[in-house]
Amino acid sequence: MYLKIMGSIFILCLSAPIFADDIEERYRQAGHPATTATRLNELSSDPDPSVRERIASNRRTPAAILLRLAKDPNTSVKISLATNLSAPDGIYPLLARDAALAVRSVVARFEYVPVIALNILAKDGDVDIRLEVARNLNTTRLILSQLMADDNDRVKAVATQALQRLSEEEAEGN
Repeated sequence: MYLKIMGSIFILCLSAPIFADDIEERYRQAGHPATTATRLNELSSDPDPSVRERIASNRRTPAAILLRLAKDPNTSVKISLATNLSAPDGIYPLLARDAALAVRSVVARFEYVPVIALNILAKDGDVDIRLEVARNLNTTRLILSQLMADDNDRVKAVATQALQRLSEEEAEGN
C-alpha cells in the first residue's frame, strides 16, 4: 500500500512540472515571431489569459486573430491588443466602445490611436476618458473644438490649451 501511494505521489509530482512547462511553452509560442498563423489561431482560444495577452501583443499575429481578441472577455488581453503597433486600425473603434473603462483609457492615451477612435472616445460618458482624448497629441482640431463645448470645465480647459498649442506649433512652422 505504501508503495502504491508513493508511486501515485511520484506520478503527480512528475505531471505538475509538465503542465507548468506546457503553459510556459504556449506562452513562449504565443509571443514568438516565427509561430505560424495556424498555431497562433489555436492559442488564441487558450484558457490562460496570459497566453492570449501575448498573442494580442505579438506584432506577427494576423489581423483576423487580433479582431477576434478585441472581443476577448479579459481586459488585460484587450489592453495588450490596444498597444500592439501592428494592430489594424479597425480594432480601435471596437476597443473605444469597450465596456471596460481601463481598455478605453489605454486607447484614449495611445500615441498611435487612429482619429476615428479618438472621435468615439471624445463622446465617452466618462469625463476622464474625454480628458485623455483632449491630452492626446493626435487629437485633431475638429475633435478639440467639440471638446471645448464639453459639459466639464476641466475638459474644456484642456481642449483649449491643446488648441493653443497646435496654433503655436503651426505659427512656428510657418
